[in-house]
Amino acid sequence: MKPSNLKFLIGLFAFTLTLYSCKNETSDTTISDTEATSTTSSKEQGQAFIEGDVSKPNVLQIAMNSPDHTTLVAAVQAADLENALVNAGPLMVFAPTNEAFEALPEGTVEELLKPENKQKLATILKHHVTAGNYDKDFLKNFKKLGQADDTNATVEVKGDDVYVGGAKIIASVKAGNGIVHVVDKVILPTAN
Repeated sequence: MKPSNLKFLIGLFAFTLTLYSCKNETSDTTISDTEATSTTSSKEQGQAFIEGDVSKPNVLQIAMNSPDHTTLVAAVQAADLENALVNAGPLMVFAPTNEAFEALPEGTVEELLKPENKQKLATILKHHVTAGNYDKDFLKNFKKLGQADDTNATVEVKGDDVYVGGAKIIASVKAGNGIVHVVDKVILPTAN
């Protein structure tokens, strides 16, 4: 499905949901201001925080359960992108390892994790996500991929190895909402 079709379907769904939720019903129940106060933090709402799901883990759960992706998970949380990674998908996530983040110039990760750099961090992370559910071998058919940050990442094949945005896919894990391709570098957006 083309990204434009996916955006249209998501928009149509949101519009339908909005119309449905705006029904003019009256209720005899009243709630005082103190009863309406939520005990759950707004950061702990949404699909990312549903527990006890017996289905196949989503791409975020795979990263969260991997000791090699603690830096990636911290970055996703700092950029408030958890809910984007648990959506129905399908999503392909190119997940840099902790070692890949350590290869960046000294202080880069710490600087990006600061609240004032949240937007820049989100843009970099979105460059690691694309719509689809393609395994490594199928990716060999592509020259470039349209990423979630509205830029492209090149796809190169060198022997049996596949590189996306210069990062080598070193492993792949199927998820309930797509696939996680573990990569050996952080993929930085370039001007297309």
